Amino acid sequence: MEVKKCVSCGVEVGPGYTEFYCPKCGKSRIVRCARCRAIGAAYICSECGFEGP
Repeated sequence: MEVKKCVSCGVEVGPGYTEFYCPKCGKSRIVRCARCRAIGAAYICSECGFEGP
């Protein structure tokens, strides 16, 4: 089983996490933990450099 880590804080994700493709390039998968989602922590796409949220 693949271990998924939050792209914002680097922790292994648990319940409440989300996973989606980059809204700009659609190539990289963005994985975010529940805490980073709640606080609106920034993330950067590893493929195109897009910064969200």
